[in-house]
Amino acid sequence: MKYISFTRRGGACSAPDGRGLRAFSLPELLVVLVIIGILVLIALPNMMPLISRAKSTEAQQQLAFLHSLEKSYFYTYSRYSDSLDEIGFEQQTLVTDGGTANYRIEIAEAGENGFRAQAVSVVDFDKDGNFSTWEIDQDKNLKEIIKD
Repeated sequence: MKYISFTRRGGACSAPDGRGLRAFSLPELLVVLVIIGILVLIALPNMMPLISRAKSTEAQQQLAFLHSLEKSYFYTYSRYSDSLDEIGFEQQTLVTDGGTANYRIEIAEAGENGFRAQAVSVVDFDKDGNFSTWEIDQDKNLKEIIKD
């Protein structure tokens, strides 16, 4: 850190002890920014699994909600529905369409004895070519079929 003294209209600007004002020079600031950039580049790949895991919470919550809707429908009609509209589930607008939802929810199969629903990510979170897929059934068995 260097002491910088400069003049304003009325006279010199200086610290109370007579020295110039303390300030960082431009090269010092650039070195700090380069170091921060390098640290971010090193840390980011290590954080991708955490980001992917956090985003998978959305799929788990949506499938748990769909499970409760399917159970209510089953108690009323003695069968499971294969239509999201029929059970009252509204798909949130996907991020690919300008919304906030990262997962497309769909009912893969449904009948009198059970159902299977999936949440398929529309974004490849870690850019490895795999899209996260979660699945739930009538017994509320929730599992990740394809990991991202």
